[in-house]
Amino acid sequence: MKTISSVVEHFIKKKPFLQTALAQGIINLTSLSRQVKPEIEAQLGKEVRNGAIVMALKRLSDDLEFRATHRIVKVLKNIGEITVRSSLTDYTFLLSDTLLENQRKLLEEIARKKDVFYTSSRGVNELNIVVSNSLNGAVEKHFKGERLTQKAENLASITVKLPAENVSVPGIYYFIFQRLAWEGIVLYEVISTTNEFTILVDDEQVDTAFAVIKDLKSL
Repeated sequence: MKTISSVVEHFIKKKPFLQTALAQGIINLTSLSRQVKPEIEAQLGKEVRNGAIVMALKRLSDDLEFRATHRIVKVLKNIGEITVRSSLTDYTFLLSDTLLENQRKLLEEIARKKDVFYTSSRGVNELNIVVSNSLNGAVEKHFKGERLTQKAENLASITVKLPAENVSVPGIYYFIFQRLAWEGIVLYEVISTTNEFTILVDDEQVDTAFAVIKDLKSL
């Protein structure tokens, strides 16, 4: 049986930004109740008083605030070192029978070079390579026969060390990426391991992105 509380919760959970704003207590619940009332009534098939919707929103916002404060924020306060690198290039190639062999040749060449950045990730149909701008020539030499689908230059990476408990708390990445989205940060790539992740952004946005992530430690 549908209740006002269950329908309101389902409605809010479909709207991530609204959900976060509720958790932070920055929305006027009376105004919000008037806006969502038609949809809540349509779901329930009957008229609903604004006051009942406000009460459901209040209970939901209290619950969301508790979860954010006592679980996610606790993990984010223990974020480790944050490493920034600039002058990077992002390549995306379609997978082929020769791609891995060419990647091996590239790795052999750059293994002797110090102070350069290299990372790659493989999907179902594509291989992504991120390198220091100084390695562009090497990448293009070894992959000249491959199909390049994207190349973006003058990027920067931010690598974040997460505490080990991040794998047992849902919503960590959502919480971080939502705040980056609020600031209009465009993510070119997201690369992660168990306890750290790296985002790739435009050089012009790296300072803002760094500030957003650093500020998470002081929530």
